[in-house]
Amino acid sequence: MELLEQTARTLCAVPPAVANHRSGFACFVGRPNVGKSTLTNALVGAKVAITSEQPQTTRHTIRGVVHRPDAQLIVVDTPGLHRPRTLLGERLGELVRATLTEVDVVAWCVPANAKVGPGDRYLAAELARLRDTPVLAVVTKSDTVVPSGVAEQLLAVSGLGDWAELIPVSAVTGYQVAELTELMIARLPVGPALYPDGELTDSPESVMVAELVREAALVGVRDELPHSIAVVVEEMTPRARTDLVDISAVLYVERDSQRGIVIGHGGKRLREVGTAARRQIEALLGSRVYLDLRVKVAKDWQRDPKQLRRLGF
Repeated sequence: MELLEQTARTLCAVPPAVANHRSGFACFVGRPNVGKSTLTNALVGAKVAITSEQPQTTRHTIRGVVHRPDAQLIVVDTPGLHRPRTLLGERLGELVRATLTEVDVVAWCVPANAKVGPGDRYLAAELARLRDTPVLAVVTKSDTVVPSGVAEQLLAVSGLGDWAELIPVSAVTGYQVAELTELMIARLPVGPALYPDGELTDSPESVMVAELVREAALVGVRDELPHSIAVVVEEMTPRARTDLVDISAVLYVERDSQRGIVIGHGGKRLREVGTAARRQIEALLGSRVYLDLRVKVAKDWQRDPKQLRRLGF
């Protein structure tokens, strides 16, 4: 908890305290691809975390800030927690577990459109060890099934633990997103705002740009490829006397065959990735962007400690 607060306070000037104002941290946790990032964006009201149909999209803890006159809720979106198969998976799991010990409230996400399985029971057991932190059980994607299916999932989830609250939501339709926000804020301590009004995330622009490139690269790729893609922004420089920002980024994959998939025939797919990413980056930065993308092979980087450090993990 102290680490998160110190990070927030060093990044910005803290507004004066308001009587009975609440502020603090909540994190979304769950298996991969259960809708945590989409729900984070819905609460914040802006895109601060990338989303994808592919599992294990989130690889960093992303903090989004919900501003209200009576409260400031910092939502921490975490990578999917599961039994790791690579060194990267182990490190992401450690990151999630460290985050769980630093927040004021945890929201465990279980999708309405998938039966409760071993992964959910594994997570329920992990969360049961949190003695001093309230855990809300959140059934996500409730718009994807009929009401009776949501009710069945709520019953199944309720049987996995003693949750502080149990609530179905839909980030797509907005169903009960405001109610979930209220439940989280009610469990925050009284305190001043930690971020200035209007600031929606503390992620560096270079990190967000890299994530937007990776999001574009994940569209339509083969099942085995998403885990092997990492993106590093090597240069990000405003061009003199223009509103143009020059950005150079490298997409890393693990094998030569994957490099060919990302580039596509005659470079067609890489151009499509660049076009899609550039639109999002220009919206983020509020300026025009010249985006230079390259693809390199970093053999088996998910299992190599040196390469993981070089790639920021």
